[in-house]
Parts: sequence; C-alpha cells; structure tokens
Amino acid sequence: MWRAALVFYQLLALGRPLRAQDNVPATAITPQNCSLECIRQGGPGCEYCRVNRDDVKKDLGLNSIKAFGSCIPWPCFELLGKEDPEICQHYVQAPKDVKVELVHEPNPTYDTIVVSWKPSYYGIAFLRGFQVSLQALGGSSVACQLFLFQSNLSLTASHAQRVYKSDPFPGLCLGCQYAVTVMALPVPERWENFYQSKIFSTRSCSEKNGLEQCKKDWYPKHVTVKQEGTNVTVTFNLAPPNLGIKSYFSQCYGDSKMNYTDIRPTSSQNKTYHSYQINDLREGTNYTCEIAANEVDAVRKLFSVYVRPFPKEDASQPCVTASLFLMIPLCLAGLILLMVFLAAITKTRPTPQMRRCDLKPDIIKQHQENDTHEEVVPLHGNKLTTPRLLICYSSHDGPAHVKAVMQLGAFIQQHMATQVCLDLWDSLGIAEEGRMTWHCRQIRESDFVLVICSRGLNHRPEPPEPDANEEGVEVSMELDFGNNIFCSDAAVRLIVEEVGQAKARGLDLSKYMAAIFDYSEEADIPTELRLVSHYMLTSDLPLLFSHLHGVALHRPGGYLKIKHISEEGFTKVPAGAALQNAIYEAGLEMRAKMLRSVEG
Repeated sequence: MWRAALVFYQLLALGRPLRAQDNVPATAITPQNCSLECIRQGGPGCEYCRVNRDDVKKDLGLNSIKAFGSCIPWPCFELLGKEDPEICQHYVQAPKDVKVELVHEPNPTYDTIVVSWKPSYYGIAFLRGFQVSLQALGGSSVACQLFLFQSNLSLTASHAQRVYKSDPFPGLCLGCQYAVTVMALPVPERWENFYQSKIFSTRSCSEKNGLEQCKKDWYPKHVTVKQEGTNVTVTFNLAPPNLGIKSYFSQCYGDSKMNYTDIRPTSSQNKTYHSYQINDLREGTNYTCEIAANEVDAVRKLFSVYVRPFPKEDASQPCVTASLFLMIPLCLAGLILLMVFLAAITKTRPTPQMRRCDLKPDIIKQHQENDTHEEVVPLHGNKLTTPRLLICYSSHDGPAHVKAVMQLGAFIQQHMATQVCLDLWDSLGIAEEGRMTWHCRQIRESDFVLVICSRGLNHRPEPPEPDANEEGVEVSMELDFGNNIFCSDAAVRLIVEEVGQAKARGLDLSKYMAAIFDYSEEADIPTELRLVSHYMLTSDLPLLFSHLHGVALHRPGGYLKIKHISEEGFTKVPAGAALQNAIYEAGLEMRAKMLRSVEG
C-alpha cells in the first residue's frame, strides 16, 4: 500500500511546474551548530546541522571507528529511525552537481577543500540529510562529515535548486588524488542509487606556492647551447639556495648511444647560472638531451643539440690533386696484374669440395647474446580496457602485512596498467553489500584474482578472551569490528575451493594467481593454489605483468623490458620505494613474531 502511495507522490512531484523552482534562489547553504535534540524537536535554527562524533557516541552508545569521523557506515539512517521506523523504506535518489572548491590554506604543504552539491528531485520530501566522505586514492584513510535536517522539515521539488555545502576538509597533501562521495539520507535497504562520487586532484606545489619554492617540481627553465668544435657547452639556471639542490645530471640520446654527465657546481662560482661541457659527440648528429636536479622524481627539462660538422683547413689541396693524377695509372696497372694472377690460380686449382666448418658454439652463443637488443613490445591492440585485478589476503599476520598488500595494489595500479580492486579501498561498498557479497561479486567481475599467501593464511590465531571490565570489552568489540571490515579470509577459502573444482573439471586456471612476499615461504601457499601460477614478489613483477597483459617476456631477437617494473628499477618510483619499505617492515615484524613464538 505504501509503495503505491509513494509512486503516486512521485508522479505529483514530477508534474509540478518547473517555473516554481525559480522561487528559490541558488544560494549556498552552510552547516549550522545544533544538537541532536534540537534536530528531533524541530526547533528554530536547526534547518541544516552538522553532527559530531560526540553526538553519535552519546545517542548510540557506540564509539565509532576514528577513520569514519562522525559518520556511521550503515545502509540505513539510525539516528532518527527510532522515532519513525518506516523512514528507511522511502525512495531518495543521489545528489547531483557535486563540486569541489579549493579554499585558502595558509600551510604551504597542504590544501583545503569544501564540497557542494544539489539534492535530487526524486524523494526530496523524505530527505533527512547528507553524508560526505573523503578518501585518498591508494590509501585507506577516510574523513567523513554528517549533516541532518530537522525532523519536521519536508522539502519540495523547488528546493532541488538549493546548493548545500560541507565543512572544510583540511590537511590534504599536494599533488594527490582523492575521491569524495556525497550520500543522501536515509538510505533504503533495497536501493543502490543513493550516492554520487567525484575524483579530483589537489594542486601541485608549484601551482600553490610557485616553482621557486618547490624542490620536487623545480626544473631549469633557461638552457642555452653553444658549440666549440665537437664539444658542446650548455648553460642553465641553478635552483634557488633555499631548495638545497647541490647536484644535477644531464643525459643526451643520439647515434644509438647515451651520454651521461654528472654536474656538481661549486659555491665559489656563479650561484645563478652554471656551464658544463658535453664531450665525444659525433658531427652531423641530432641529440635529444634532458637536464634535471639530482633528486628522486625530479622534473626534467628537454632540449635539442645538433653538432654541426666542423670544417677542417686544407692548405695542400693543389698538391693532393696533382698526386691523385699520378697515382691513378699506377693503381690501374696494379689492379690488372692482380686480376691476371687470380685467373691463373683459378685454372690450376682443382674443383673445390664442400668442407665442414668447425664452428665454436661458445662464439655463436656470445654473438647471439650481444645481438639481443631491448625493444618496445606493444600490448594487444584489441584490449580496449585495462585488466581488472582482485587482490585477496589474510589479515592475521598483522598490520604490517596488510600495509604491504595495500602498497602492492597501489604499485600495480600506477605502473602496471591494471585496475586493482582491494577491500581496503572500498569500505563504503563493503558496508553496503556485506563482506561476502562484495567479494563474490568482485571474484565474478574481475579478469584476474591474486591471492597473497602468508603464514597467517593457514595458521589463524585464536581470538583473545574479552576482559571483565566494560572498557576492555568495548576495545575488543572495536577491534573485532575493524577486523571484520578489512579481512578477506573467507574469500580466500572460496577461491581455493573454486580452483580445486576447476582443476577437477579441466577448466582454464589462468584467472587465478598466487604470490608470496620475500618474508614468506612457498609452504605458505595452500595445496590447491599451487595448481595455478605463483610468483615471488618483488623479483617476479615482470612475470606478473606478462600474466596480466598476455605478453611474452622473450622472443627471437629481443626481450621485453618494462620501465619501473624490473627487480632493480621498481624502487626508483615513489610507489615502488614505498612497497619495498612496507615489505621490509613486514618482514621484521614476521621474524620478531616467530622469535617470540619459539621462545614461548
């Protein structure tokens, strides 16, 4: 009955004249300071209120996870549901026109934003507030804000032109990507289109503070080239002293060679500009050069160098010409004698027979190795989208192991042209669907599934006994709540079972992969997962890339070399260095845990 009434109400709302919307100005509405009691009673000054964490704890008796701030990641609105149990059954569509605005931030290392949006026409009469969450891409930290209307407020379709704003989100790192999600409240139990997300990037250091104040973004702007014979002199502007850049480097590519120059200006010379020489360049050759500060991920300045042929003085040109006229007849006579001699030898020599050549295999092998060259191998042209990879793991090995898994996912997504699905990055989707439903859907929709095997995958510790005091029970409940969110052990068991069934039926197993970090052992891989491809990370990153994109690492005459994925090259990018550090810290923690278990 209530569903028919709801449909009838929506038809009436859609049938209202659009000119009624002009009566409400599109002014921005900012949050107010008011209590939950004022919101419930519908008092004056409580039209659009911010709710803090203390109000949530006082009302619900639950100390929410710090990562969610004052928000409750539940599919239904709990704060006002006690007064009206049917409030979770109404249809409220997602907000629209979500925008991110940068506001003034005095700290030069951070940015601050404010989010604005408009409510939807559909179900606006039942709208009770908004929830705004902010999450860094590649990380698990979440900032959240909750805003409520008073209980007796009923918005009309004309209010859909109003612009609502959030409180500022401060402390955002420069040059980072974030995802902001605005959710309409209440959230029905069986409705999906209740939130709107937007991905944005904060300003770079140079955009906010200027190039001369940013060590990471600075690069030489003014580069001049002067040729003296076959030597080339390059002059460029030095970095400001406040950046602390002491050395630079230059690389030139041309004639199938690379010329590297290390540049270390001395303080006694000019502190504004510096000149250096590029030697051993070939005449008549175009070179593409780059210069940058000798810092990690420094921005490089490109410039071109053309080495002009240097004219050589030749004062004896007439003598050389006369000598040539004298030597030509002598050369012709010698050539005729040589031809006569070869003809005589050919007539007197018996018919040659085929002789067996004594080839040395070592020399052939050495030649083949020297002839192998690096080349760019393109991916398959029929792939219109990047592969989708689901990463599953065990959280029983501690937070260091979970951090290593998260850094691995960030590295694969940034440098291996792959879309990574990780439960650490989709807490809102898990809260909406449930852990097992979310993992089952991801396993079904993903192109590949990678299981990170570790000791805790097979040896799970028993949960600790709760303490007698109330405070200890609260802490235990809090930890267990977080573990349920960020744990995919049940999904790993489901994958193991699917691999076993697929092997028994003779099906393709290329979708599933297993991997271990350096601090784990091959014995940590379950028996069923040993049937699929398994890798040791980080030494097998190229093999993992080959599996994901279906490209061969070796082929006749060449081999595939991928930038920033080789065992010695992945640490040169920030994501690779963070992955290496996370694996190192997790290894220390694992060894310390094993030592404690042995001593116990």
